[in-house]
Amino acid sequence: MITAIGLILLFLILMVLGIPIAFVIGIVSYIGFLVMGTVPLEAVIQQMFVGLNSFILLAVPLFIFAANIMNRGKISERLIQFAVSLVGHIRGGLAHSNVVVSMFFGGISGASTADTAGVGKILIPSMKKEKYSTETSVAVTAASSTMGMIIPPSIPMVIYGSLAGVSIGQMFIGGIIPGLLIGVGLMVFISIISKKNNYPKHDRLDTKAIVKHGIRSFPPLLTPIIILVGIMGGFVTPTEASIIACIYSFILAFFFYKSIRLRDMPEIVIETLKLSSLTLFALATATSLGRLISFNNIPAHISSFFQESVPYAWLLIVLIIALFLFVGMFMDTVPSIILFVPIILPAASELGLDPIHLGIVVLMCLAVGLVTPPYGLCLLLASAIGGLSISRSFKATIPYIGMILVVILVIAFVPGIFMWLPNAFE
Repeated sequence: MITAIGLILLFLILMVLGIPIAFVIGIVSYIGFLVMGTVPLEAVIQQMFVGLNSFILLAVPLFIFAANIMNRGKISERLIQFAVSLVGHIRGGLAHSNVVVSMFFGGISGASTADTAGVGKILIPSMKKEKYSTETSVAVTAASSTMGMIIPPSIPMVIYGSLAGVSIGQMFIGGIIPGLLIGVGLMVFISIISKKNNYPKHDRLDTKAIVKHGIRSFPPLLTPIIILVGIMGGFVTPTEASIIACIYSFILAFFFYKSIRLRDMPEIVIETLKLSSLTLFALATATSLGRLISFNNIPAHISSFFQESVPYAWLLIVLIIALFLFVGMFMDTVPSIILFVPIILPAASELGLDPIHLGIVVLMCLAVGLVTPPYGLCLLLASAIGGLSISRSFKATIPYIGMILVVILVIAFVPGIFMWLPNAFE
């Protein structure tokens, strides 16, 4: 008990000191095994490699690589033009377009941070030029980018699916409706503030112009369709689908749009390696810490506590939402999934919660963590692009977070609103 309290305190102290979460987890894991004394310290490194020794996890760097090719190939600019042609004529058109393009981009990149960086660099300056407040420009960009890990393909869904033993294809399908509902909720709020602040709107384009933009954007928008059809049709595994996404992205950017050159590829690969190494190192250290937790039988104790003290499924859902909203404020998505999903999964199964339903709720809660300090990676990126302080950015984002929370509650307590779709592909 004293050892556990000491490790928790060490974890918190290292976090406060600003040490990256992956290193914090690794240090705590190493010291935990050291104090135990019954397990060779080599087990720390071994467990890290065990955590990465998965064919499915190869999809993580490959999806990141595909997203980087799309970003460097300026495909996001074409998606923005198409989004503006669709909704730009509505009051607050550029803000609405920001949300719509995030739906598009989320279906291509599978990563919220790629959405924030790719879309934010273009739309935040554009919104400021059109007299949107900097707060609104940053808040809309940050909040809408959370859809990147909900709308398929999604890197966190690959992690969750491999850990929980559920179909990654069904997880992808299950994220479609929740992601769209988040987008609709954000656009409802944008409509309200746009009328209040008299934000500008663009001229309505004729059908011919919309079709022209749609045709230019159609090839990249095929990416999620190719991935979903390939996986759900049983033609490819998620990892093979990620390879196809890379090849397809390269063909579009290099041959079709001619927006990248071969000399750009080394830099794209380096960017991919940097981001992938952060994600996978966090996964590796979280696996080691997870094994330390298992050695001390903590998941069994917590699961037993839930089963004895939480007799109702609705109450467990409330606790799960609260847990992952809190965890997401301090920790990256990947280690959060690795550390906490195995703890709640047995209790959720005991109370009859569908693992796909559970996974979508967990990921939506962790997505909120991307726009809430102190972690809030998407909020940090959008703030940096907009040149706005974190405190002012977060204050502006709170109403949008409120809309996302409403959608989370709907998805959590009315699962039939979206579960019919993944169930149709069983």
